[in-house]
Amino acid sequence: MKRKICVVTGTRAEYGLLYWLMDKIRKDTELELQVIVTGMHLSPEFGLTFQQIEKDGFVIDKKIDMLLSGDTPAAITKSIGLGVIGFADAYQEIEPDIVVVLGDRFEILAAAQAAMVSRIPIAHIHGGELTEGLIDDPIRHSITKMSHIHFAASDEYRRRIIQMGEQPDYVFNVGTLGIEGIKKTEVLSKEAFKESIQFEVDKFFLITLHPTTLENSTAEQQIQTLLSALDTFDDYKIVFTKTNADTDGRIINTYIERYVQQNKERSIVFDSLGQLRYLNAIQHCAAVIGNSSSGLVEVPVFLKPTVNIGDRQRGRLKAESVIDCNFEKEDIINAISKSIDKVFLQKIQSMNQVYGEGNTSEQMVSVLKKISLDSILKKKFYDIE
Repeated sequence: MKRKICVVTGTRAEYGLLYWLMDKIRKDTELELQVIVTGMHLSPEFGLTFQQIEKDGFVIDKKIDMLLSGDTPAAITKSIGLGVIGFADAYQEIEPDIVVVLGDRFEILAAAQAAMVSRIPIAHIHGGELTEGLIDDPIRHSITKMSHIHFAASDEYRRRIIQMGEQPDYVFNVGTLGIEGIKKTEVLSKEAFKESIQFEVDKFFLITLHPTTLENSTAEQQIQTLLSALDTFDDYKIVFTKTNADTDGRIINTYIERYVQQNKERSIVFDSLGQLRYLNAIQHCAAVIGNSSSGLVEVPVFLKPTVNIGDRQRGRLKAESVIDCNFEKEDIINAISKSIDKVFLQKIQSMNQVYGEGNTSEQMVSVLKKISLDSILKKKFYDIE
């Protein structure tokens, strides 16, 4: 009997990372892929991105609609509750052998809680990392403690998971799925990329700004500061991707939409670029600006600069191409100026990578196939001597 591997995805970015793992599970003769979609994938506001999953040929076993229309702390909390209820029913019906979750979002917390109570082994991707400015940080660590199999992106993150009491034999440094996705993604010419987004871009910045969820009411000030700083570089065009469904995300999106409306010749905004266009946007842009994790994980693979603003990604491993700055206009301007400086650009062409070599999904599938599930639910705390 095939081992049933249930992959949960709630956002466009997460699915972009999971694609190659899902594809490899689907093609393996010893495994059966199950797919549950939830969160932003099912929201018209965020582009109904579950349609891309189906377009890619995956069968969606369950859709769990859990997002409320608001992005307040109360709305997010209620969404988690709805998610737990939905996942409980889904797991009971499709009976997976292992549930695979990635990262640290509140949708994934709901998926992990329901799997834990349902006595289903959980395989967690990207544990042991830090994002100290976010609610994602305690969520990620909570999921680690609920999980039984751990796929870490570096030796440092693997050590941190073990430090949390997880058994070393169940913690695997496999690198990051993002690098594998880059190596397997079709490279578009600059002209083909411009055609794909229907916008004339020669020199441009790629911008993704998310709320810093452990700060109160800072989203409006932060997006205003960033937009004001970008006006300094009026010879560069701007490609925005909208924020995710975090608290206060709609505030940021509203300001971006207003800015694009007022600067139609210079800027464009997308609910979701999709994996192919997003990675090619990195390939062709002058710099990636904002506070998305992709700026630290995927962008350095392209030997491109990242301007990382604020505390959202504080604590993550960073390549030499990442330029940190605060949410102060002059600080952002200085960081962007550095990112397009010829000396800096030349320096990062020979930098070391920190997140693996790109055979991540193959390593994961090997573990998911071979690992014994006998008594795996009865976890023992590992004490570091």
